[in-house]
Amino acid sequence: FIGVYDKATEAIKQGGRRRGANMGVLRVDHPDIEEFIEAKLDEEKLNNFNISVAVTDEFMEAVKKGSDYTLSFPPGGKPYRKLPAREVLAKMARGAWKNGEPGIIFIDRVNRKHPLNPLGEIESTNPCGEQPLLPYEACILGSVNLENHTQDGEILWERLKNTVSTGVRFLDDALDMSEYPLKEIEDTVRRNRKIGLGVMGFASMLMRLNIPYASPEGIRTASRVMRFIRDEAHAASGELGEEKGEFPSFYRSRLKEKRRNAMVTTIAPTGTLALIAGTSSGIEPVYSLYTERVIGDSEVFSITDRNFINYLEINNIDPDKAMREVAEKGGVSRSDILPEEAKRVFLSATEINPRYHVAMQAAFQRFTDNAISKTVNLPEDFTVREVEDIIFRAFRLGCKGITVYRQFSRRQQVMNIACACEKCSEN
Repeated sequence: FIGVYDKATEAIKQGGRRRGANMGVLRVDHPDIEEFIEAKLDEEKLNNFNISVAVTDEFMEAVKKGSDYTLSFPPGGKPYRKLPAREVLAKMARGAWKNGEPGIIFIDRVNRKHPLNPLGEIESTNPCGEQPLLPYEACILGSVNLENHTQDGEILWERLKNTVSTGVRFLDDALDMSEYPLKEIEDTVRRNRKIGLGVMGFASMLMRLNIPYASPEGIRTASRVMRFIRDEAHAASGELGEEKGEFPSFYRSRLKEKRRNAMVTTIAPTGTLALIAGTSSGIEPVYSLYTERVIGDSEVFSITDRNFINYLEINNIDPDKAMREVAEKGGVSRSDILPEEAKRVFLSATEINPRYHVAMQAAFQRFTDNAISKTVNLPEDFTVREVEDIIFRAFRLGCKGITVYRQFSRRQQVMNIACACEKCSEN
């Protein structure tokens, strides 16, 4: 059936060019889980689907103990058979290592944190994983450009407060102005009134503040910024609730304070939005200071990070020479001409220790109502066992899910480090 949906989506591409976006999620205790995990090992299959495994707390406990766990359908129904939990986790890690799929959703944590849990159980998310949804729900998202809220090495907190307040009102209005394809969707969306105000440009903000992404100060800044956004967004939703009334499902929710929206904050990937805005995507580190992006099926264009160029000009470093070195060496960490400060502040995604990728996601998740779309970008020489460790770390630090991607693990990548070496030329 997933193949049928994939082919149907292929026939109705957006604008005849952009591939469709579906999310396929299967619980880790479903009898077909092994087949599902390996469904996208062949890159020619299910190109209109992202797939993720809904991992339970019980499964993670079985992995820790090295024990078997039970497959059943429906969940909790008649036992089908048992599998060694560690072997199944290894298969997930191997698939993620091979080409980035499947992703992981910690489904019990998602449901525990969901204030509308009394209305039903969440089984899946939107295609990028940041918006867990009940049946017939839809998501409406918007992102604050954090880079535009800095000046002279400082965060403009008052401007950020005003932007967040405006963003909440804008998204809430958009719920009512939107048209929905089914009456069931319209009714569910307007009963729960979930919105997803998030951020983009976080890495660019850190560059402007001269704070390394991969540092304790970077993590502290993430927590401080997202706590502020969450508090202001909740306050704005509360004010809207007083003005227009709380969301209709409020009295069946687990929330204690009235507000207009069941959930308010989400962090989306903002790939195209950030590209248009000329800033970094979501909460991701800069993928590369000199990036090649594929648009459509084959069109390629290059992007140079403007904050890095500004730094070079201010410090009287030849931009052409520096960018050529970055392209040749794949980043700043092995530079011979850049000062140590630049090597800390301008690290790109694959130069950053994966532990900081996960720690950054966890820092934002603590102050985000919904979930977070983020990719742990790994260097090519990363191992399957190290991918397993990342999954455990994400679970331990309180993430709602985790996605990894190892450089050059697919024949075609949407983004590539602009590099003249033989490996990059091949890819």
